Amino acid sequence: MKKIFLYSSCGLLLMATGCSKFLDKEPDNRAKLSTPEKVSQFLATSYPQANYQGFTETMSDNVEDIGNGGTDLEVSDPYRWLDSRQNQQDSPEFYWQSCYAAIAVTNEALETIAEAGNTTAYKTQRGEALVSRAYAHFMLVSLFSKFYDSATAATDPGIPYVLESEKVVIKQYQRNTVKYVYEMIEKDLVEGLPLLEDKNYSVPKFHWNRAAANAFAARFYLYKGNYAKVIQYASESIPGGAYGPNLRGWNDLTSPYNTITDVTELFKVYSKSTEAANLLLVETSSIWARWFYTERYGVGQAKQTEVYPSTDPLTGGPVAYKRYSISNGSHQLIPKIDEYFVRASVNANFGQPYVMVPLFTVEDVLFNHAEALYYTGNVTGAIALLNTYASRRITNYNATTYNITLAKINTVFPVVATDLGTKRLPSVIQAILAYKRADFVHEGMRWFDVLRYKIQVVHNLKTGGSAVENITLTPNDLRRAIQLPLSALQAGLELNKR
Repeated sequence: MKKIFLYSSCGLLLMATGCSKFLDKEPDNRAKLSTPEKVSQFLATSYPQANYQGFTETMSDNVEDIGNGGTDLEVSDPYRWLDSRQNQQDSPEFYWQSCYAAIAVTNEALETIAEAGNTTAYKTQRGEALVSRAYAHFMLVSLFSKFYDSATAATDPGIPYVLESEKVVIKQYQRNTVKYVYEMIEKDLVEGLPLLEDKNYSVPKFHWNRAAANAFAARFYLYKGNYAKVIQYASESIPGGAYGPNLRGWNDLTSPYNTITDVTELFKVYSKSTEAANLLLVETSSIWARWFYTERYGVGQAKQTEVYPSTDPLTGGPVAYKRYSISNGSHQLIPKIDEYFVRASVNANFGQPYVMVPLFTVEDVLFNHAEALYYTGNVTGAIALLNTYASRRITNYNATTYNITLAKINTVFPVVATDLGTKRLPSVIQAILAYKRADFVHEGMRWFDVLRYKIQVVHNLKTGGSAVENITLTPNDLRRAIQLPLSALQAGLELNKR
């Protein structure tokens, strides 16, 4: 058993009152959670309110050394796969603390509901708390442990799975194994999902609605390798396989992506609750909306060509993404990461930046569904989903001209690639990952595929003049598991090996 501060920032202690008031006068908030409505309000903070996009994107193969721009440690350290030296916004430690703060909310809510007798009146609140607890632990184990591998999960160190609220600042925990953490995630998720009812939310996309929770289940089982379950939950998330009309309309001339000409307004479209593709949105304290196009390590011209070329190699058609070039053409970006700034007061010139993050989207479900279909032998079904995806990404799409076939996939993505690491991926899987990589550029999702498939990553470092040094993250590099934060180290929790 180990001692650990699961969260140490006063700002993450989940209360609108001050840190000292929470510790000194209100160690148990359940007395105030006297109705289902109050529990629902409390559960609004059961989602990690920190942003992982910055550090996961920067660790992936989506970025390069552009040679100019900011060098904040929250970005430059992940680029070099260094153990983080920061605990501020957009750092791994800030995300760790936010996840455990969210977990603390779920446990307090669940204890309140249990004391009320687990009545029908609290059904949706119980479901939301269980799924939220599962998700926060899922993200922690995915980032801070060796990625799930059924052959080693029973011995790989996981993260503490917390099942009760803290009544003291310091409590003893144990790290558990990745296998145990996955079992507990599955237990909470399977129990909580059927309890959710969308009608209880005024804006369902800000809570665990049924579509989002099923999307989470599909992703969880994809990571676990249970492909039949992926298909089951993806089908529940998008009933009838109605992907086409719900994907982002990048090539739809009537959609906001084409009718809005003011780029500052276009940025706001991506994370709107009215966007059909968004299934779950969470407000995060983050400065990533500035850094993703101002930092030295980002999407430059070389990565633009690699990640989202103007002509799609599979269909041969022009890709419909809107691209913008800034900083003398060195930074390339897709208009999707938007900041809204909350001033400290009406007349203040300082405040807090936030980014709304789409945690689950229709595109994500489609890609996960396609992978699962391929691995269960339904290659035709997987390719059909790729064609559905292309129908919303190719300008002036024509189903005959731009039809994706297995022959085209095998030609564009032959199974001879050795730069993906120790695994030579099937051609169809390479195609799925390529589309997914382009679709989620700037959002940090690529890192999880890098982990799942042990993809080797090479980052360039411009050292002056024309000199370039390459640094490599090999398929089995121990730095793939982010180091536990300083708050855990000081409390004695066992660190990841290096």
